[in-house]
Amino acid sequence: EKEKIETHDSKEDPRIFQRGRPEYRSLSYEKFDPVDTLPLEEGDSILHSVAECKGSQSPGTITDYFHKLSRLPVEQHAGLVTEPRFNTLCRCAVKNIGLFSTSDLIDILKACVRLVVPPTHPLLNACENEFCRRVWDMNLDQLLLVADCWRCLERSVPSYLSILFSYANMHWKDLTLPQFVQLVYIIGEGRRSPADLAQKVESMILKYLDSFTLEEVGAICLGLFKSLSGISDHVMRKIADRVSLQMEDMSTYALVNVLKMLRYTRMDHLPLLKELGKVIPTRIPSINIQGIMHITLTCSSLHHFDEGIMAAVATSLPSKVAYCRSKDAAKFLWSFGCLDYEPPNEEEFYSSLIAQMHRKLHEFGKFPEHLLTGLLGLAFVGRFPEELINYALRDEFVQKTRGSKYELKKDLFTLSKSVEIECPSYQGSHLPPQLSQEITEMVLNFAEQEIYVRPEIVEATSLLQSMLGGPEYVKNHMILPHTRSSDLEVHLAMDGHPIPFNLKDPIADKKLKDIGVSLTDDLMSQLIKGRSNSQSPVEVENEARTPGQERREEARTPCTGDRAALSGGALIADARSQVEPKLGCRLEAPPSLALNRQPRVVKLAIQVSNRNHYCYCSKRLLGLHCLKRRQLRHLGYVVVELPFWEWFPLLKRTRLEKLSYLHYKVFNPVL
Repeated sequence: EKEKIETHDSKEDPRIFQRGRPEYRSLSYEKFDPVDTLPLEEGDSILHSVAECKGSQSPGTITDYFHKLSRLPVEQHAGLVTEPRFNTLCRCAVKNIGLFSTSDLIDILKACVRLVVPPTHPLLNACENEFCRRVWDMNLDQLLLVADCWRCLERSVPSYLSILFSYANMHWKDLTLPQFVQLVYIIGEGRRSPADLAQKVESMILKYLDSFTLEEVGAICLGLFKSLSGISDHVMRKIADRVSLQMEDMSTYALVNVLKMLRYTRMDHLPLLKELGKVIPTRIPSINIQGIMHITLTCSSLHHFDEGIMAAVATSLPSKVAYCRSKDAAKFLWSFGCLDYEPPNEEEFYSSLIAQMHRKLHEFGKFPEHLLTGLLGLAFVGRFPEELINYALRDEFVQKTRGSKYELKKDLFTLSKSVEIECPSYQGSHLPPQLSQEITEMVLNFAEQEIYVRPEIVEATSLLQSMLGGPEYVKNHMILPHTRSSDLEVHLAMDGHPIPFNLKDPIADKKLKDIGVSLTDDLMSQLIKGRSNSQSPVEVENEARTPGQERREEARTPCTGDRAALSGGALIADARSQVEPKLGCRLEAPPSLALNRQPRVVKLAIQVSNRNHYCYCSKRLLGLHCLKRRQLRHLGYVVVELPFWEWFPLLKRTRLEKLSYLHYKVFNPVL
């Protein structure tokens, strides 16, 4: 029973939708149609006749012979295809290929499907050329049926498909619902998306969306996914709307195909994801391992954390792990690591997957990306299987990654540097220093162009420089380039005073004069506390708001915003110039930080996060960013968060409010 559940037929499973309507019988080859078995004696008689006549039979007779021979018992088929007399029959068909009627030629092709003729057989070459020549004299049902036969024969026919798509384009308005679904299936199996059909496909999906069976919805999503067809958010959302309302009635196979397309389009459809959390956990034990992998990968790719789904997967997986391909094991490890979820059975879960990675080690030479995917997922949750890491960082394996269709340098870099920081006793392979330096420069160049210049980071940097006394007190850079996100580094003495350290900054090299007015403890206290109670600015200004509340507050007039920050005018207008210190002005720290006069330095790593660092609609950090914070602490940094739900709303508020918030974050000893 377990073997039956785990068996995935990549040829037949995608064709399940064809059983839902009788119209598909004329558009597709049905291998399960009952046939009257031909007695062996009659088959031998046909072959004897072929040998005697030496290819002089009429096209009708040749067609009849193919049809009858295809009805021989299945166990006879392999021997028949290599039989010299059968090859004589094939040569006779090739010789007369132009004399067959189209229906006879289709019957010969169907017989070849039933007999499992090799896809490179000369007869199939002749058939393909002849069908390409006849396309414009055939109807769409015939064209789709022939395309389906080519798929069953596993023969690649790009020329035929190109002509078929051109034909469909010209007759688009005449397509029936079954013809359209079968066409999308053929497009998917051909692994190519005709650009001129993209818009028409979307229009047809919207036209028939309410009439499709749920299996047909799954088939369309799979066809689009396999052909890498782009689809608009509007159409994908309409599909997801329907699926979210009928998920209980949908087969798991069809549902998984919808999830693949949801993942491909990066669609954050919350109603569907919530319904998934209700429907899928109880189904997990009966789903094959590849289906479970795609469900799990969809959750992690969309940064959607649902503990019910993840726990159900973790519970079922150890008993199914032997059915994992290298890809499946890697994606499971990545997904759990990405969502930073360690299940209740974490030791059993991780040990079973790591053992499977060892068993599949021979596959990683061909698919190096899978090994790195799995190891990074493990690194996110602080697990470092040293034998696998040593294998991944060997020169031979690093060379194999260069042949991958994926860019794997950054993954190697993240893994290698993480091991250096978190596994001091590790004695295995490391990335060559030259390659490590090359990747570092690549990452830093990208950061200078795309990360350091983000408005939320630029604003925080500028305000911190102004608040602390100049650019030499703040450094906007990547402390850990392998974690691929920036930090604002600040150093404080134990008495709370900021320490200049960013002396390589060209701006900081200039002699800065103290031309501003120092903020006194008393003045800053008023700015921080503002209200009569002891709420922190975080609590006052940045309590978790709904998006609607944020929009309403951002729409306030400036004077209303000032009153909110300054408690009804606690700081008078004359003081406003004092709380915006000029470059070079140094803030005094609150007395609570100046308890110990030791020279030890407190190094702050200030994180200006954004939504992509967290799970969807959540304050749960993703695995990569958990890894980064863990490693920063390991290196002696104090991690200070400017979470997006606090900092982003402040960007549109007054300068005073932002300074107040940053002062609280930098100097509050509790933080």
